[in-house]
Amino acid sequence: MATKGILFDLYGTLIDIETDESLEEIYRAIANYLTYHGVYPHRWEVRDRYYEIMKHQKEEGGERYPEIDVEAIWNSFLRHEGIKAHLARRNLATSLAQIYRAISRKRLQLYPDVERVLNELRTTYRMALVSDAQPCYALPEIKAVGLEDYFDPIIISAQYGFRKPDTRLFGKALAIMKLRPAEVICVGNDMYRDIFGASQLGLKTILVDSNQGAKSHENVTPDYFARRFEDVLKGVKALT
Repeated sequence: MATKGILFDLYGTLIDIETDESLEEIYRAIANYLTYHGVYPHRWEVRDRYYEIMKHQKEEGGERYPEIDVEAIWNSFLRHEGIKAHLARRNLATSLAQIYRAISRKRLQLYPDVERVLNELRTTYRMALVSDAQPCYALPEIKAVGLEDYFDPIIISAQYGFRKPDTRLFGKALAIMKLRPAEVICVGNDMYRDIFGASQLGLKTILVDSNQGAKSHENVTPDYFARRFEDVLKGVKALT
């Protein structure tokens, strides 16, 4: 069956990113920012309650591969602090999530040859993103590196409450694209989350050997191994 579509992972495959969520500055800045909204927590209170709410959210979801929703975490935090107005609380929750990400983020850039490869592939194949991510992080970051016009649909795990290797995420993309698994290749950097997950649904797979992600998983082998991102072109040709 002819290949018609390609699903790409985002972070570690297209975007080279580094974050450090242990930084004290994250929680100090958020605690300081909240004083302008009438909320006065200590920075360590911010940190501890953030992780407490996150843990509860994962447990409550009941998923095998749970995904958090950072905006919902901050919304819950603010509700506990007495901010009752729904719209104001929602907007502030998004701001806190993005402040958290902005301070923790140390690097955000495309891997070499990403745009060149995508420009060549887009002339022949439909392309989608399937990413373990948060919309309030990923969508602005996709735009920041110039990838906003390449993919339709963009499937982001936090919108569903579960993450890869859950096959439902890949299935969401296929359903929107109206394509069968045998017509689609999945390109990712993680042998478990991307390659194992996609192969369970019957997709052909290409593993990109980037500086991130698990490179092995028991009894899992990609259909093609790309040592550099530019080798994805060879992989697509080999699998079609």
